[in-house]
Parts: sequence; C-alpha cells; structure tokens
Amino acid sequence: MIDYLVAMISVRIHKARTAPSRGASAVEWAIITAIIAGVALGLAALIQGLVESRSAEITTNFGGGESGGGGGGE
Repeated sequence: MIDYLVAMISVRIHKARTAPSRGASAVEWAIITAIIAGVALGLAALIQGLVESRSAEITTNFGGGESGGGGGGE
C-alpha cells in the first residue's frame, strides 16, 4: 500500500516538473495584470485631465473667484 502511494506521488511530481506550461501561466497572468494596470493608469490620467480642464473652465466662467462673494452692504 505504501509502495503504491509513493509511486503515485512520484508520478505526480514528475508530471509537475516536466510539464511544458508550468511557468507559462504565471507569465500570462503577469502580462494580463500589466495590461490592465496600464489601461487603468491611462484612464486615470485622462479623467484627471478632463476634471482639471473643466475646473479651469468653471473658474474662468465665474470670474475667477476674485470678488469674494459680496458680503453685506456697509
């Protein structure tokens, strides 16, 4: 019984060590993760640029915020 278990385990170890796609999965995951991170950073930069542009447009349209809001009538 023990000989059978040892033989089965050694066969599994041999298959795991000699499998051609052993490291391919990790490389594929690293590439996919890098692509997703790049897309996310690109979108973040695009959104930041749009927000800053819209903020500058709002500031310009409302007079630049220089007047202070008019405070009372003295």
